[in-house]
Amino acid sequence: MPDVTLTLTLAGYSRLMPLVTGEVKPEGIALRLLLSGNGSWPARAEMLRRTLHDPDVEGGEQSMAGHLIRVAHGDRSHVGLPIFPLRNFTARDLYVRKGSGIRSAADLKGVRIGMYGWANSGSIWYRHFLSWLGVDPARLRWCIGAIDSPRKESIAATLPAGVTEPPEGKSLSDLLIAGELDAIYSPPRPERYHPAEGPIVRLFPEFRPLEQRYFRETGAFPPQHLILLRRAVWEADPWIAANLTDAFVRCNRAAAASYRGFPYASPWMEEDLEEAVALMGEDFYEDGLERNRRQMEMFCETGHKAGLTGRLVSTEEYFEEFLTSTKK
Repeated sequence: MPDVTLTLTLAGYSRLMPLVTGEVKPEGIALRLLLSGNGSWPARAEMLRRTLHDPDVEGGEQSMAGHLIRVAHGDRSHVGLPIFPLRNFTARDLYVRKGSGIRSAADLKGVRIGMYGWANSGSIWYRHFLSWLGVDPARLRWCIGAIDSPRKESIAATLPAGVTEPPEGKSLSDLLIAGELDAIYSPPRPERYHPAEGPIVRLFPEFRPLEQRYFRETGAFPPQHLILLRRAVWEADPWIAANLTDAFVRCNRAAAASYRGFPYASPWMEEDLEEAVALMGEDFYEDGLERNRRQMEMFCETGHKAGLTGRLVSTEEYFEEFLTSTKK
């Protein structure tokens, strides 16, 4: 029986190289990866768009929040797999104006804060992190828009009452520098960020110890994107869900072995890896459902609490098709 051909779109993460080179192959699947390059955010956005809307691909990387909202509304057009190509801690993403009075988590209570999107995966984990800090996200005054450009966000019509947008011609960075916002949350570094010269700086410049404490206390290395398959593709061959997930698990392990053997991506990568493993274990990028169940529960609970879903979606419902296809 010939292998099933799958074409997936993803950002060009270095951890995918064992799959790209063929060192790791999914059983029964001829896998083709279409990757964005050069660390480009627009190129990654295009890969995410193609996952949902390009008929020439069978699936790929997508927003966990987007899938959560679709599932909550009964949309099962895509099948979620417990493969998480993007994870990111969030203390590093919180920026303030240099010289402002915002110097600690306690200073964030009730402030005006800008964010790049209202219903994004990162925004869910930002809320989780703020709650962990003791800051109630519901008591903040939110402004949703683009970080550096004055364009309007396409999701503006879905914003709840009390959540604002930047004025015409203004970006969130403009408002922060002008003192009209107290902080902004952004995954890419704002263009006018500089650690010493500003005018935009991190609230937590020494973010590593804080993110490590967050991990120790919550167990979360926040997964933000997952792999989706078009439902018709999964229905034709349900076994591909388990086989593809297994391949990504093996890919992560192969990549980790490569980094340990050749830790030269940065001058101190070997020390960084040893520190990460000591805190998080050897498999801190591990895919699969059980390894990530508690983090999925945090994600779904936080999204529901924020009002992004009208009901609480369970981990079992989120990955319903995957669980169905892996039952013995």
